[in-house]
Amino acid sequence: MILHIELKRENHFSPFRLSCSRLEILSIMKIICIGRNYSEHAKELGNKIPDVPVFFCKPDSAVLPKGTPFFIPDWSANIQFEVELVYRIHRLGKNIEYRFAPRYYAEVGLGIDFTARDIQERQKRNGLPWELAKAFDGSAVISQEFISLEDISDRTNIRFSLKKNNQTVQSGHSAGMIFSIDRIIEYISKYMTLKMGDLIFTGTPAGVGPVAVGVVLEGYIEEKKMFRVNIR
Repeated sequence: MILHIELKRENHFSPFRLSCSRLEILSIMKIICIGRNYSEHAKELGNKIPDVPVFFCKPDSAVLPKGTPFFIPDWSANIQFEVELVYRIHRLGKNIEYRFAPRYYAEVGLGIDFTARDIQERQKRNGLPWELAKAFDGSAVISQEFISLEDISDRTNIRFSLKKNNQTVQSGHSAGMIFSIDRIIEYISKYMTLKMGDLIFTGTPAGVGPVAVGVVLEGYIEEKKMFRVNIR
């Protein structure tokens, strides 16, 4: 079955075709994102280092379909990129103990948490949730491929990076996370059940910045290219 969708932006229609059987869309249950999980990133935005994981969710409609450009929304003047390691949950779990957390994932991918920074700052000043700035359509880039952790030599220190127009703007490693993926799973599962297909964005390192029309973003795990996104 093929679903034809048209996106409207400032009187411009950009059609794309999306297969309803596409595994990368339909297998996603929920998208959980961790904020302020790298100390240098928290500092660059003037935020305190958290004592427990800060998390929020994106809907499945936030996923940017494969091959689709990211269109800058007209309601924000400051859309920024945040590259993040993304873990996929493959077992149902609730109240998962730290020591058992590794049983609930086996592969890692890469994503971008596009953020309307001006909207986020307004929400923060008013003590309001971040979803307006984080959960909009197309705000979640997810690599088509996930890498088995068995194929990574040191799964505790996974290197990743983002290039903007072929210049590296962000680089990090999983050992730099304030809360490891196992701590994150332990914490989140106290409050919500984790299901097969759930994705966990684990936070971004320092170096976030704005996008503009014509920019090309490319994400890497180690030396492997995981995605390419054109900004329109």
